[in-house]
Amino acid sequence: SGVTRARKQIPRGLEEKYEAYFLPRKPWPKALAFYGSFVLGGIGAGMLIESWINNKLKEDGGVIWEFDK
Repeated sequence: SGVTRARKQIPRGLEEKYEAYFLPRKPWPKALAFYGSFVLGGIGAGMLIESWINNKLKEDGGVIWEFDK
């Protein structure tokens, strides 16, 4: 049991930059706001598309695609 194992070390310049090399960590309120804005943007876009489809259905009388034109 006198064998000492060599421990893998991070190169010297990397110690303080270590986290930035893999996943940049944001404080959670900032991360929540950042990713939440994408989620809300996607929901908003979906609602706009849905209302556009509903308007089309009202205008055209329920026909979305006509294949025999």
